[in-house]
Amino acid sequence: MRRKIIAGNWKMHKTPSETERFIRKFLDLVPKEPSCKVIIFPPFTSLERAGRFLAPTTVELGAQDVHFHDNGAFTGEIASSMIKECGGNYVLVGHSERRTHFQESDTIVNRKLVAAIHGNLAPIICIGETITEYRAGTTKQRLEAQLSGGLSKIDPSQLASILIAYEPVWAIGTGETAAPATAQRTIEYIRQWIAGKYNAASADMVPILYGGSVTAANTRDLLAQPDIDGLLVGGASLDPHSFAAIVIASE
Repeated sequence: MRRKIIAGNWKMHKTPSETERFIRKFLDLVPKEPSCKVIIFPPFTSLERAGRFLAPTTVELGAQDVHFHDNGAFTGEIASSMIKECGGNYVLVGHSERRTHFQESDTIVNRKLVAAIHGNLAPIICIGETITEYRAGTTKQRLEAQLSGGLSKIDPSQLASILIAYEPVWAIGTGETAAPATAQRTIEYIRQWIAGKYNAASADMVPILYGGSVTAANTRDLLAQPDIDGLLVGGASLDPHSFAAIVIASE
């Protein structure tokens, strides 16, 4: 059985001192060894501080992005080795905000994903359709394009270290959440696509998360779906009480 995962993406929020205060409070609110895996994705400037305080706990650390080169003249970028030295084991790639605001293509997403794997990080590749695509009934076509491009030349052995997050763009930060049954059907399709591309064993192994206006109130219903292995939480992960409530609801 795939272990449930609760991941919090802080986006461009929290200074190092705010990160420290959050972690201290959050750890007081959740079980020391929750049944789910908990991952926090702070901004780059808080990675080292977060890593220091999370190191003696079961809570994992991740980064919100990674460059596809190991080092070099790439002002403002961050390499896998930098994330690892801060204590990070995970990284988000292809978040819809990166795709939209920074014009990241599926080719760029694929290069970052490969770099993460080579840097011994577990990438969470984010995919999802816009409201226009959703209303037009082209969700599957959009997801297939993102999966085909993002996982290009990835073999089954590499797939073992990859997670997928389905985040309908129309549900991110809008208060709109895909109905659990709707999210389940879409994530079931993603798993079927993986089975067709690779094999059934690989499809069964890959954790697939749902993201988009997740709260403690909808956590249980979403996680009750057979193909939803966890949640990628945005706004509700910024407050230690609300994020802890989601972790507790997943138990």
